[in-house]
Amino acid sequence: MPDSAAPSVLKGRDRELVLDRPRIMGILNLTPDSFYDGGRYRGLDAALRRVEQMVGEGADLIDIGGESTRPGAPAVSVDEELTRVVPVVEAIVRRFDIPLSIDTTKAKVAAACLAAGAHFVNDISGLTFDPEILVPVVRHRAGLFLMHTPARPEIMQQRTAYADVCQEVIAFLREALARARAAGVPKDHLAVDPGIGFGKDLDGNLQLLGRLDEIAGLGVPVLLGTSRKSFIGRILGLEDPGDRLYGTLATVALGVSRGVMIHRVHDVRPARETALVAWAIERGGSGRGT
Repeated sequence: MPDSAAPSVLKGRDRELVLDRPRIMGILNLTPDSFYDGGRYRGLDAALRRVEQMVGEGADLIDIGGESTRPGAPAVSVDEELTRVVPVVEAIVRRFDIPLSIDTTKAKVAAACLAAGAHFVNDISGLTFDPEILVPVVRHRAGLFLMHTPARPEIMQQRTAYADVCQEVIAFLREALARARAAGVPKDHLAVDPGIGFGKDLDGNLQLLGRLDEIAGLGVPVLLGTSRKSFIGRILGLEDPGDRLYGTLATVALGVSRGVMIHRVHDVRPARETALVAWAIERGGSGRGT
């Protein structure tokens, strides 16, 4: 049973996402080693061109990351991550009118990016790597995405055994939500992410995707990040992440049907169009209009 109805608006620092339709979070990786687009957008000009492209394709939110969290990725120092992300956040804020999320697990990086103009923090650790990340989130009244992962990227794929993956992910996310609320983060500033590909094997990922409606039962918006991930490659026999767009779009459509309202993707226009068509079908099929 749902904990309660999810808010219809997700609020961030001075910005909000109205969840009257599925929203698209465009990925901006400022890293040399991300699994799909590492190294493509490290320069400021390249990053701004990428943001301009995603805004033109209909992105509702940009998620900026300065540390790869792919399986096996090494940790990056606070100083290195700050050097990668803060100038880009500042430049995007000056040039574009779009909500920004900083994809980090570090309190100092979150604080600097929120001060520079970001609106949301996307913590892939669900508050487990650096609990102090709640301090700048509360101070700036930022929005907060809480994701499930069982361990740091270096070792997370050694932690893929679960008695019931969905129930364990829900328990983890419920605890993270409770910690955030206790620290002073309002419910309408919170969303959760089941962490597809983070400490899960193929079977675990498929189970979670099939039970996304149970994740939605936590009573906050759900963010889904499946874009071009390796489980799609395993299903389709595709080694190159560049070949996994169509598989990704299948998960976007499925996510919409299971109550997911925010989709984190590399390919904004295809995902947006997929989500909107799936949304129209869902609304028409339920008798809520078109």
